[in-house]
Amino acid sequence: MKLHKLIGAVALMAGSLVMGTQAIAGDKLRIATEGAYAPFNMVNAQGELEGFDVDIARALCAEMKADCEIVAQDWDGIIPGLRARKYDAIVASMSITPERQRVVEFTERYYSNVLAFVAGKDQAADTSEAALKGKTIGAQRATIAGQYLEDNLGDIVDVKLYDTQDNAYLDLTSGRLDLLLSDKFPAYDWLNTDAGSAFEFKGDDIDINDEIGIALRKGSKWRTRINDALKAIVENGTYEKINAKYFPFSIY
Repeated sequence: MKLHKLIGAVALMAGSLVMGTQAIAGDKLRIATEGAYAPFNMVNAQGELEGFDVDIARALCAEMKADCEIVAQDWDGIIPGLRARKYDAIVASMSITPERQRVVEFTERYYSNVLAFVAGKDQAADTSEAALKGKTIGAQRATIAGQYLEDNLGDIVDVKLYDTQDNAYLDLTSGRLDLLLSDKFPAYDWLNTDAGSAFEFKGDDIDINDEIGIALRKGSKWRTRINDALKAIVENGTYEKINAKYFPFSIY
């Protein structure tokens, strides 16, 4: 091979390597979760993120063969952080709502949710408006539960909102709340702990057709890939295994 041809070949190979590296880098997906919403996302004793949301995120990344990093972000700043490009996706038990859809877009649902009241076992089970009048009821701020309280009961009860679900549980156990309104599945997990053992669900579930999706920036290239991966892990049994790790019933 003549020298100029050799140089050209080396340059072509180098260009291919650069393009290959760019292709791999393009598959880097940075994911945010809250880290304070057990059993969906929390930080373990080793300081590592874990939970249903985290396991689902990892399963999706494995299915897509994407290089993923999962980071913790406080709930109040989680959508602003996405829009500021601190990360590419939010897997944090986020309800798909019209208000949120105005600023982000969502994948298909990866589980469904209902709301439920939680109170002490010694309290009456009546959660009618007449029975709740004058009560102090808590929920996490900027959630479907908090919005439901403000929109539907705000004129008859004292609504207290918290930055994290854990802080709402603390006020419930300390007696500063009469009831807590929560997504049912994290509350189910808490009721099975020592701290929650003196409490139980009260009244009927509140079904508001709440679907939980993965939030992305508008026009994200990841939406179709994540939807395809989600369909795949549901069909191949991976989703069912993750579900069974946390709940004895399907939440899909």
